[in-house]
Amino acid sequence: MAQPGGGMPDMQQILQQAQQMQQQMMEAQQEIAQAEVTGTAGGGMVTATVSGELELKKLDIDPKIVDPEDVETLSDLVVAAVRDATSNAQQLQQEKLGPIAGGLGGGEGLPGMGNLGLPGM
Repeated sequence: MAQPGGGMPDMQQILQQAQQMQQQMMEAQQEIAQAEVTGTAGGGMVTATVSGELELKKLDIDPKIVDPEDVETLSDLVVAAVRDATSNAQQLQQEKLGPIAGGLGGGEGLPGMGNLGLPGM
């Protein structure tokens, strides 16, 4: 005969793990929200700063790069700097949330539990 519980994981332990992961997720999301990440273009002539949540916070343009005859190049550099900063912020998100999300998605974490409907998943 099968033993009681049939080898199923302890529900209390699963809930405790879920609570710990949710706490870790909330802490990581708070760190991301407070983070500021930069990206550059034109050898540092244009620098964009974005929040960890991908919101553009600041844009610095070295006056030497400003050429009224060539606004297109300046526009391209701004776009490139913002794109670089956004990419760096996405990388930060992955570094902070990736390990937690991986645990919630299965594998060694909570098998078959999906993302548990946690915010940010």
